[in-house]
Amino acid sequence: MIDKSSRVKVAVQKSGRLTENSLDLLVRCGLKYSRGKDQLMCYGENMPFDVLFVRDDDIPDLVQQDVCDLGIVGLNVIEEKRLAFEARGISPLFELLMTLDYGRCRLSIAVPEGVEYKGVTSLRGKRIATTYPNILARYLREHDVEAEIVTLSGAVEIAPRLGRADFICDLVSTGSTLAANRLWEAETILESQAAIIATPVPVSPEKREWIRRLTMRIDGVQQVKESKYIMLHAPRAKLAEIRKLLPGSEAPTIMPLEGSTDKVAVHAVCRENVFWETLESLKSAGASAILVLPVEKMLA
Repeated sequence: MIDKSSRVKVAVQKSGRLTENSLDLLVRCGLKYSRGKDQLMCYGENMPFDVLFVRDDDIPDLVQQDVCDLGIVGLNVIEEKRLAFEARGISPLFELLMTLDYGRCRLSIAVPEGVEYKGVTSLRGKRIATTYPNILARYLREHDVEAEIVTLSGAVEIAPRLGRADFICDLVSTGSTLAANRLWEAETILESQAAIIATPVPVSPEKREWIRRLTMRIDGVQQVKESKYIMLHAPRAKLAEIRKLLPGSEAPTIMPLEGSTDKVAVHAVCRENVFWETLESLKSAGASAILVLPVEKMLA
């Protein structure tokens, strides 16, 4: 029998750009779960975590209302909801626990092709379509610009072609959607990425400990995402030069080689991408037997 009161409930996007990465992150942190095709909730089999699959716009509300203990959602949604809650006098607000290394995008003003744009003053008196009216309103206030905000629930990019708006304010990642709708990115309002928020209501010591462990594991997962473990042999006389070539590494481990007085073994965790050019430079500096391995987990 599952004791629901002691389990940590985590809200994630049901379907969208953050879903796959969010679930992968939880799995890499050790969570094992099973989920049916249309199942909106699943239970962790080896950790006291339950995952709820909901609309991303609903995640801050569920966390704010203490329906869920944690939520994984974009900073764009978090900021839009925070401004809406503050306007309604709702407090205390959910807590931003940490940002995550995926889901990067930006909320930007986009302009139809052929329309002249000379900075934010070009927005004065115009209609701007968006699904983020609170963030856009703050941006306009900060720049002392009066404009009409047209709030839409979706398909913002086609608003100018339908005659509903002069400009749009929407999320941009690659820019391909804008290009397909004959728009170009003019101003960035907000940089966004995935993040974890927590309920403002105090949780039990058991839940608090599991949340601590989860954030610690996420730190470990994110640290090693681009990390590689490099092993090589190096002439002692070339050690200083070779150490400088190891990308983003801390002090490497230096070990003597059996039967050799002029060579040592060098092991290092490199926290940046290791390219072929890096290996070629190491070899040119005198390194040999170079081996590069992925790093799965790491706790600092």
